[in-house]
Amino acid sequence: MSDAVTAIVWFRRDLRLTDNPALAAACERARRVVALYVHAPGEDGEWQPGGASRWWLHHSLAQLERSLRSRGGALCLRAGDSLQVLQAVIRETGATAVYWNRLYDPTSVERDTRIKSALRETGLECDSFNSALLAEPWELRTGQGGPYRVFTPFWRAGAARLESLPQPLPPPEAIPAPTPAPRGLALEELRLRPHLRWDAGLEAAWRPGEDGALARVEAFVGTALARYGEGRNRPDLPDTSRLSPHLHFGEIGPRQCLAAARAAVAERPAAQVSVEGFVRQLGWRDFAHHLLHHFPATPTAPLDARFDAFPWEPRDAWLEAWQRGRTGYPLVDAGMRELWTTGWMHNRVRMIAASLLTKNLRQPWLAGARWFWDTLVDADLANNTLGWQWTAGCGADAAPYFRIFNPMLQTERFDPERAYLRRWLPEIARLPDAWIHRPWEAPAAVLAEAGVRLGRDYPAPVVDFRESRAAALAAYAAIKEPLPPVKAVRLARPRRRR
Repeated sequence: MSDAVTAIVWFRRDLRLTDNPALAAACERARRVVALYVHAPGEDGEWQPGGASRWWLHHSLAQLERSLRSRGGALCLRAGDSLQVLQAVIRETGATAVYWNRLYDPTSVERDTRIKSALRETGLECDSFNSALLAEPWELRTGQGGPYRVFTPFWRAGAARLESLPQPLPPPEAIPAPTPAPRGLALEELRLRPHLRWDAGLEAAWRPGEDGALARVEAFVGTALARYGEGRNRPDLPDTSRLSPHLHFGEIGPRQCLAAARAAVAERPAAQVSVEGFVRQLGWRDFAHHLLHHFPATPTAPLDARFDAFPWEPRDAWLEAWQRGRTGYPLVDAGMRELWTTGWMHNRVRMIAASLLTKNLRQPWLAGARWFWDTLVDADLANNTLGWQWTAGCGADAAPYFRIFNPMLQTERFDPERAYLRRWLPEIARLPDAWIHRPWEAPAAVLAEAGVRLGRDYPAPVVDFRESRAAALAAYAAIKEPLPPVKAVRLARPRRRR
């Protein structure tokens, strides 16, 4: 135990008790622990949490409060400037130490550096820890000492370190709160849940909080993990982990996921290949944070500077059709409706939907990134930026060619029985398998028998796929050689969920 009698644990996106290094340090070094959450969305700059993220945060904080209380602790909720709130709680409690787990987005790094310096200048013990990544962004370097821009060599270096990672920390048996505990806000006062209740689909699909995360990883390891190698590409099957929102909010850590995967291999050696595929996805998550740390401008600027000159064609009508799931391309529309209803979309469908928006419709990738940011429960700045820039072709690890996903061929391969389409597009569910993924080509008699009137029940495609593909390839050819930059596209912010 250090000289700290009372320590503050500043919770952020680490809303769990298990494998929480900051909390473990406070419980080990201090006699009393103040668990503090500061609601300060303005400190996130232009990437303040979207509607779906705020919904998740509400329920995750409620779960954290219950978990702390079960071990003698208490969660203090405050709102305002983070440094000012920390200083106020320090005065109220006499705390001499503050601990937190690190964040890696540029605005958080700048703020946390400033806060750590200010607190240390007053003589406080102030430490931060890694709870979110297998390897922190600065720990892996190329042979030349620079950051990686290609995943395969990055993961080769990262995977070599996995055996040396420490085991996940157990939750503290007791979290002694000071008496009296500092007063805070009621959770409802943070106004995280929507005024207009659009969240029924989210309520049905998810169980936010640490308990939900632990139940989710247990269910995944016990069932779908053995099929993950192939099943993760099938939106019609429940074979993905669905851990992304739990990881984003820190309700579970990657070391816990890694330990669970290794335990699965020990019990079922035949699952080795699938487990390696799952762990590799944890590596992609680390890679996204690696890129964001070393290229902090990429949330709004392409990593490949040639794309400053890409001839986007912003059209509000096309963007809105995509947002509403009314593009006329069934796989894309099914994904966009799944997103709006549940706050989540299967990863393969995300790539296909993003490809259609940025390649065939030639809408700026940032417009799609902002829409995902507001509607995804797992909206994460590092992952969102990596995914959109990868699909648009302007980011790290992009394909050596300008890849354009074909929604029809992707449906045939990854939704062979069309179950995913029929679940999210009931208006065309009666179409036979041969036509449901391309209804504009269906014979009139087939449409009539299925009760489908194109343009009324379901839209015709907003663009011709072949023609738009050719136009996208021509646009890309025009920027292969360096060109003078064009004026940046100004985008209206999407209508936010409230």
